[in-house]
Amino acid sequence: MKNLLLFLFLFTSGSIIAQGKFITKKGTISFEASVPSFEEVKGKNTTVTAILNTDNGEFAALALIKGFRFKNALMEEHFNENYLESDEYPKARFKGKLIGFDINNIQDEYTIEGALEVHGKSKNVSVKGSFDKKENTIMILSSFKTKPEEFDIKIPRIVSKKIADEVLVNLNLTLIKK
Repeated sequence: MKNLLLFLFLFTSGSIIAQGKFITKKGTISFEASVPSFEEVKGKNTTVTAILNTDNGEFAALALIKGFRFKNALMEEHFNENYLESDEYPKARFKGKLIGFDINNIQDEYTIEGALEVHGKSKNVSVKGSFDKKENTIMILSSFKTKPEEFDIKIPRIVSKKIADEVLVNLNLTLIKK
């Protein structure tokens, strides 16, 4: 009888814990650093993993650098080998929190605060994100600008005029209840 009660307790407590997680392994991060009159500098990664704990608003995301795709294969090679050095720094990570998040009162917009790590360098960020909840999914959209030098990414002078000073980053996640 004690074993049955213990089993039921563990089963129900596991179910309660799982109720607060929404995840995806198919999120999208794209960026653009194009300059007029030059070739488009734009990459997209559609294999981003993200998790939202709806009990406390904690949010984390992970993107493999080699997952970014470009129209031009040579640009993708330069991105991985020369700029992001993806063999040495294979991942971009974000860990933070949605400020004021309440699963029972989803707002249209939240501030997302936390640490963004790219190219081995971490930077505290605060960005706005729009949210939509439908039954078992939560959609998160966000855009923000950053600069390569904030993450010690060096752009050679020979191509510096072909790459924008600020990089526009877009995030599109559809998280599913776990």
